[in-house]
Amino acid sequence: MITIKGLTKTIESTTLLNNVNLELAPGRILGVIGPSGNGKTTLLMCLCGLLPFEKGSITVGDRTLRAEQSEARSETLWMFRKKSGIVFQHLHLFPHLTVLGNITEAPVQVNGTPKAEAEREARALLEKLGIDQHRNKFPEELSGGEQQRVAILRALAMNPEVLLLDEPTSALDPMRSDDVRHLLKEFAATGHTVVIVSHSVRFLSGFADQLAFMGRSEIIEMNDTKELLENPSDPRTREFLHRSGLN
Repeated sequence: MITIKGLTKTIESTTLLNNVNLELAPGRILGVIGPSGNGKTTLLMCLCGLLPFEKGSITVGDRTLRAEQSEARSETLWMFRKKSGIVFQHLHLFPHLTVLGNITEAPVQVNGTPKAEAEREARALLEKLGIDQHRNKFPEELSGGEQQRVAILRALAMNPEVLLLDEPTSALDPMRSDDVRHLLKEFAATGHTVVIVSHSVRFLSGFADQLAFMGRSEIIEMNDTKELLENPSDPRTREFLHRSGLN
């Protein structure tokens, strides 16, 4: 469960998020769309506790982070961060670890999972995305699409309550995108919440339960995917979808 109330983030005189309000139930997949530079990635960074904010609050499950707590290095912030996993657009795989090492590092070191168990679970995930044969390779030996799949699996291996993804299929061909879509739907079906920022409205259209359109650093509208695509209520949403070839 995600609840955001009055979330506001500024840097100097620039507003990155302006009074964002959002509620998303467990087991739901939300796609966040909109033009570049309107706060979509900033929203993900605040949601996982990696970026402080000036006003509002974010609740993930039973943990609430308020603005005054988001800048402090505290137990509250640390426990809040453990609720979410994030896949950055620029991946940030550990170059000195193999594929298997990248996926098992956090479960072993942070969650205390026995190494053999973590490796067994990691291999099961690798098989689902067709890259188990690369488990002993280092990131530099992988293609961009393979690295992207490893980054997604690294986040999933921590079994976060909320999974956040920033352009998760930008380097994937259609077949591999379908594999990722299927894996994320399985993950959400077990009661987890997924938030995906993507420029590919087509990728989200047959996948996300709901869509949120962001413009001018705020959520302009949010609705069930089919309803928002077919009957957007705001002219800015209609214009964006028209330019995307979907309305």
